[in-house]
Amino acid sequence: MTIFQLLMLGASAYFAFKIYEHIQTLQEPEETQNNTVEPAREEEKSADAFSPFSSDELIEKADASFEEQDYPKALALLYEANEKDANNEEILFKVAYILQKSGNNEEAMKYYKDALSLDKKNEAIHNAMASLYRANGEYTSAKIHFKASLDIDDENPITYYNYGNLLVEIQSNEEAMQMYEKAIEINPDFLEAKEELEKLR
Repeated sequence: MTIFQLLMLGASAYFAFKIYEHIQTLQEPEETQNNTVEPAREEEKSADAFSPFSSDELIEKADASFEEQDYPKALALLYEANEKDANNEEILFKVAYILQKSGNNEEAMKYYKDALSLDKKNEAIHNAMASLYRANGEYTSAKIHFKASLDIDDENPITYYNYGNLLVEIQSNEEAMQMYEKAIEINPDFLEAKEELEKLR
């Protein structure tokens, strides 16, 4: 790596850190001298108070941070992107996914619902919500979203596999077998689906 590349890498890290600082100042209210809490000033909330990066650039940087499993940094970048480009279902979905990966399921569900309200025909959002409902033990809601996902794209073997796992949990083994079989029909090399199907036979 050249000296110039090292300098650019350092600059990128510095800007990302400054972005994170901006997010922190917006999330934390200020305390006055008499210990009363005041809301952040309007100018601090505006997109102009953030970095000069566009929302697309921030998303790219967030994706890179996510790949490095730096979830706090990825979230900070996405929160800023959301301030600059509100009502963007891609940003909302990615925020939700990272929150879910971080174990914050309740907050993740809020962002998934916001993303779905903007794009009701997004198969990935339905799939993610179904998996989250399943993790929370809300099986009826999970089934609704798995079915919605399949209505949009009935050629996704992962959806059939995940739906099959849900059906096993609620002891609907016959239906689960059908889901695994469909997943294998679409993807004959789907080893996990084959293993789960074999357990039910």
